[in-house]
Amino acid sequence: MFETHSHWNGILAVLAICAVSVPEGVAQASDQDAHLAIENPAELTKDEAQQHYRSLIRRMSRGYAAAQLDLIRNYQNWPLFNDAPYISATHGQRYVNSYANRMAHNYGTLQEGDVLPAGSVLAKDSMTVTDEGNVHPGAMFVMEKLPAGTNPETADWRYIMVMPDGSLFGDTMGFRAAAVDYCHVCHEAVADRDYTFYVPEEYRVAE
Repeated sequence: MFETHSHWNGILAVLAICAVSVPEGVAQASDQDAHLAIENPAELTKDEAQQHYRSLIRRMSRGYAAAQLDLIRNYQNWPLFNDAPYISATHGQRYVNSYANRMAHNYGTLQEGDVLPAGSVLAKDSMTVTDEGNVHPGAMFVMEKLPAGTNPETADWRYIMVMPDGSLFGDTMGFRAAAVDYCHVCHEAVADRDYTFYVPEEYRVAE
């Protein structure tokens, strides 16, 4: 769910699994795969991306809240690790933000071999902005670190995808688990960073 340019060569092989390019109309008409890639994303400056996000932030918050997931309640008050929304290839060429709760205190400083503590939650909200001027909320992508041994197949990570209206697309520990199984396939590319992608260097918040 979280990415860095230094890993591009390692993840190119799995991008075909994570995102498939389709026309914008098709991607929005179906909820069968919230990772379907936007074919014509707009190229925005940081200021432009921030302006679009500010225009949607309340709508996005209300939509995700309809899912009634305590995990992401008030997520917009969590530490934010990017200074502006950025395009994520592994999330369908949507503009995203990377939030982490207080338990994930070492998310921004993870070194090879480090792990996040149980209870860490990473939340990536998203928005679609096309070069035709279409702007609207996208899905939210959530990772929760579970207690050791809970789910060895995913290195004890739980993956959840929430649609913009609050409907649940999938949860690897529950509803439609198979629909989001591929999330961990993508994250295996960054196993050395506890299966978490990070913010591209040019978008990282200054420490």
